[in-house]
Amino acid sequence: MDLQKRPTQEPSPQTELRASDADRDRTADILREALAEGRLTADEHAERVEEVYRAKTVGELEPLVRDLPGEHRTQAPRAYQPPPNQPAPGAVPPVADENVVAVLSSATRKGRWRIGRRTHAYAIFGSIEIDLSEAIFEHRQVVIKAVSVFGSVEIRVPENVSLRGNGGGVLGNFEVRTLDSGEQDAPVVYVDGLALLGHIEAKPKRGKVVEDILDRVNDKLRKHLGH
Repeated sequence: MDLQKRPTQEPSPQTELRASDADRDRTADILREALAEGRLTADEHAERVEEVYRAKTVGELEPLVRDLPGEHRTQAPRAYQPPPNQPAPGAVPPVADENVVAVLSSATRKGRWRIGRRTHAYAIFGSIEIDLSEAIFEHRQVVIKAVSVFGSVEIRVPENVSLRGNGGGVLGNFEVRTLDSGEQDAPVVYVDGLALLGHIEAKPKRGKVVEDILDRVNDKLRKHLGH
């Protein structure tokens, strides 16, 4: 696929606008639909999605969907039901699948790993980093309970999940940047925390998406084609 070899056109003021996260999400939605319909191969889809999240202007997004029908038809707004602020009763067990502890030390959980339904993080005079940007989500609802005492807990999530927070700080800081995914089946990460003279922060990691959501789209496509 060569997205660069196109007739040279004078850029319009609209195409020179800086692309927003919503602009990138709309473009990614068109690409996902094209993949499900068989208009793009899995490789073409992956290549274009990578370009979407590297795009800085609206003009850089337009060539990625110019040859797809989703760019040219008007669709009725899709009813989106945002996830609740708390997980569904019984969806997440009270016992942790994994404990991450840092006492007068540091601990990191990152890379390609399977996140359980519940993870507990305890930072006592220490620091913890939990990076879910490459994690494998096997459950739609995930709870991270974070406790920071004279320490810090930093949590990073992909941009195409939903993020919720419930907690506070006592002479400390508890900050969760609420995030809504446009994907109805996207995982939801709930951060419950208490920062006692410490710091807890959870926010999306720019440009990172959950690949497993795309894998599910590919699975649906393969089933549709009978493979």
